[in-house]
Amino acid sequence: MFRLQGSKTLAVDLTGDAVKAKNGSMVAYDGRMTFKKMTGGGEGLRGMVSRRLTGEQMTVMEVSGQGTCYFADRASEINLVALHGEKLYVEASNLLATDAGLRTGTTFTGLRGGASGNGLFTTTVEGTGQAAIMSEGKAVLLRVSPQYPLMVDPGAYIAHQGNLRQQLQSGVNFRTLMGEGSGEAFQMRFEGDGLVYVQPSERNTVGGDV
Repeated sequence: MFRLQGSKTLAVDLTGDAVKAKNGSMVAYDGRMTFKKMTGGGEGLRGMVSRRLTGEQMTVMEVSGQGTCYFADRASEINLVALHGEKLYVEASNLLATDAGLRTGTTFTGLRGGASGNGLFTTTVEGTGQAAIMSEGKAVLLRVSPQYPLMVDPGAYIAHQGNLRQQLQSGVNFRTLMGEGSGEAFQMRFEGDGLVYVQPSERNTVGGDV
């Protein structure tokens, strides 16, 4: 259903089913399609509250019909993620599209989200199907094992999946070592067994200067 046209355009073939995508990301389509605007970030009261209190929100559209839709956003690199019943944690700004059957929601990240400038919640995608996430530059997929925890700069973090424990720790970060940071620095620490998606371009966050 999901396939890449190059590295920066997502093609989705529909045969009567549907796809949810970031609003305004469709660049072309052929066939017969219907469109419905919806609000992402979680369903129900909890989703409404989390979207209002945090910046973790996204306006999405649902596209259904017969044909092919093409999606892109600011020439970002696109990475396909296949889910088989597990949960993907992803920053809302990095989520391009999901199978309509996947469940989206929000989860509390507390201080990590506040320090990284990404809100107190992060988006979750759960179920069986495909998701497309974006990165500035080609994303790097890093394995975390019980023997080897992983430290990530908050500005470079995109998403993670698997049985991982995540925490924010203070200390010297990469930019501070290079003389580009000031004040109290933070890093994201992942422990357990899973995968972390990192982009080679850092977002502007307050993670290094809180």
